[in-house]
Amino acid sequence: MTLLRMPVLLLALLACSSGFAATAQQDKMTSCNANASAKALKGDERKAFMSSCLKADSKAAMTPQERMTACNKDAATKALKGDERKTFMSSCLKK
Repeated sequence: MTLLRMPVLLLALLACSSGFAATAQQDKMTSCNANASAKALKGDERKAFMSSCLKADSKAAMTPQERMTACNKDAATKALKGDERKTFMSSCLKK
């Protein structure tokens, strides 16, 4: 393998491996970013919102609809079904 192909192969492997699962912090950043965009926040106002959003307990700072969406996403990620899903959703929505 030539030296020129090594960086390309390494970048391809990194891109593939990083795309499989987002971390909780990445999910939180995505959610906060979406909320800031939905509120059309700009500049210092956006920075302040993002800071407080990222520091806050993510489920406590959400509206009920956002909490339901986040809990549904978590349950789907964990592939929960039936009673196990009901129990998870109940405890998730109470947080």
